[in-house]
Amino acid sequence: MTKRICTKSITEQLREILDKTDAVLIGAGAGLSTSAGFVYDGERFRKYFADFEEKYGFHDMYSGGFYPYKTLEEYWAYWSRYVFLNRYSDAPKPVYTELYELVREKDYFVLTTNVDHCFQKAGFDKKRLFYTQGDYGLWQCARPCCQKTYDNRETILQMVKRQKEMRIPTELIPYCPVCGAPMTMNLRSDDKFVEDDGWHRASDRYTDFIRRHEGMSVLYLELGVGMNTPGIIKFSFWQMTYQNPKAVYACVNYGEAYAPKEIADRSICIDGDIGEVLKKLK
Repeated sequence: MTKRICTKSITEQLREILDKTDAVLIGAGAGLSTSAGFVYDGERFRKYFADFEEKYGFHDMYSGGFYPYKTLEEYWAYWSRYVFLNRYSDAPKPVYTELYELVREKDYFVLTTNVDHCFQKAGFDKKRLFYTQGDYGLWQCARPCCQKTYDNRETILQMVKRQKEMRIPTELIPYCPVCGAPMTMNLRSDDKFVEDDGWHRASDRYTDFIRRHEGMSVLYLELGVGMNTPGIIKFSFWQMTYQNPKAVYACVNYGEAYAPKEIADRSICIDGDIGEVLKKLK
């Protein structure tokens, strides 16, 4: 692997490539939302989940999502608060908006493992987005009995408003309208994840974007992607850059900015906070 530390000259190189490239494929991971202020532990966790921490003993939002709650009333009290904060509330920092301003006039597409809907809220065209791992704003049947998802906004808001002592009213518990089984979040965690019609249409548009730009100058802009699911974005970006001599791979990530030696001469790796780098690019 090769690694380069963020300097002004490297940022300027990235800006120049961004201006000249035919297309930009953005690959976004959790680090992008972290830079935008969607932090799942520490002060933000304690501010909104101190009661859950005291009762159940977990210390971050992610762990709370896997806790074996005894009742569905408790389960949905936690998840409704979680979804409200990370899907229906705006990110504390305008990182996504600043990213959109940089690419809005370009031929762009976004491939992301994030599930917080920040791209659309910032103005990105929904037809240029592929959320591979689900959406906090969707439910699915827990079995699942069919490949359907359901918008959860109105019920989530009611759950947050009406919950007491870390429980929601029993009548708000969501059940599948097809088979009657309990609902669950539409998030990829096992082989029960539902890929609905919208997911497949987005997948097809992503495939079409790749096909239309074969052999063209493409900037593969990877932002905040770690090694939890590297095959979705990181490894595929490396491979597509290697196969296309006109392509450039750019990685912006705090503490994890690197590229393989095979594409090092066409890579820009910036070790730093994504939000700060985007400000410099503007």
